[in-house]
Amino acid sequence: MRPRRFLPAGPLKGKIRVPGDKSISHRSIMLGALAVGETRVTGLLEGEDVLATAAAMRAMGATVERVGDGEWRVSGVGVGALLQPEGPLDMGNSGTSTRLLMGLVASHPITVSFTGDGSLSKRPMGRVIDPLSEMGASFEASEGGRLPLIVRGASPAVPITYRLPVASAQVKSAILLAGLNTPGTTTVIEPVPTRDHSERMLKGFGADLEVTVEADGTRVITIKGEAELKPQVIDVPGDPSSAAFFIVAALVTPGSEVVIENVGLNPTRAGLVEVLRQMGGQIEFLNEREVGGEPVADLLVRHSQLKGIEVDPAIAPAMIDEFPVLFVAASLAEGVTVTSGLDELRVKESDRLTAMAVALTLAGARIEEREDGLVITGTGGKPLPGTASDAQVVTHLDHRIAMSMAIAGLVSSGGVEVDDTRPIATSFPNFEDLLATLAG
Repeated sequence: MRPRRFLPAGPLKGKIRVPGDKSISHRSIMLGALAVGETRVTGLLEGEDVLATAAAMRAMGATVERVGDGEWRVSGVGVGALLQPEGPLDMGNSGTSTRLLMGLVASHPITVSFTGDGSLSKRPMGRVIDPLSEMGASFEASEGGRLPLIVRGASPAVPITYRLPVASAQVKSAILLAGLNTPGTTTVIEPVPTRDHSERMLKGFGADLEVTVEADGTRVITIKGEAELKPQVIDVPGDPSSAAFFIVAALVTPGSEVVIENVGLNPTRAGLVEVLRQMGGQIEFLNEREVGGEPVADLLVRHSQLKGIEVDPAIAPAMIDEFPVLFVAASLAEGVTVTSGLDELRVKESDRLTAMAVALTLAGARIEEREDGLVITGTGGKPLPGTASDAQVVTHLDHRIAMSMAIAGLVSSGGVEVDDTRPIATSFPNFEDLLATLAG
């Protein structure tokens, strides 16, 4: 355990660049490993989760190596040519790696065992197992569809049409990745749009993928199998989920003015910015541009007096990972913020609704926990009291709980004690250094 008390730091000033987008980083390694030829990637997030993906693709035959300062090269094996790994694939804490790789393996004639750390091993995989089983893959999972589990791929797999029962980019992506090596057309019907990095990147690598939007907003995604992917040059934009912590920190810390450079603003991921602007947050887009099919900008964020709102549950999929830090912002807003439709947060690295309700209450916030969301009565801009000297926020090995409560510590009177900062390395290895840079 590595506990730390995060203390009030005064105004945050300066310019920072956050690590590369985690979703795009994972997919660039996976698809590069399935292309024939060499894919070059810069800006890759070099956290433990993405490195677990890189190790897994190496174990299945691809060459994945870091060359020079921050450039990665991936020499792929081609769709259909993944090799049988010699041992289990250790996914660490990465649910994205696990679910997407289960999809890749499902349509290859190999058998793969997946293992993970204590936190990942508690997370249910049934939502991915169900559609992949329909495609012909077979599974031996631990109780409740959890890790460790074994996937036996089908060859040939069977194309399916699958309507997502719950909005999940990971389930969608697993099916599309399985569809790459499945003869015929695989279709995913998405009633509620989720992040679309897989669709953008699959198209970029040359997959025959089409998206149509029906009158009611339902997205129908089709992919034709036995694809031939072409290597790419990818510059990964900054991760909006990582930028979120600094956006909120600057908004709620009096006197702050921060520029966050090169942030990905994919509309399926930019929900937090929209909600914070609705709450009165001053967030400007500078130098807007497009990089590799993804919209990107620099963000200028100034301290603002936020006001509580009722958050539209329809926006939840576009900011599902950002709710923990939004709860911190709401705790310092004027009035009441109501969130709902957040059942998905109960099956993340931790039950994030309960974990954040308990953590913020410990720090002096006024929180009411409901079945599918939190109701938060803000302080009107006054600092939170902070945690008592003998009390620690329990992070449950969840990096987003740890970072969100670190931000709460900056805007508290006495600081907030986090029980373990080690999980932060899974997604944001230099988080504490960047925080120190802005605090001067």
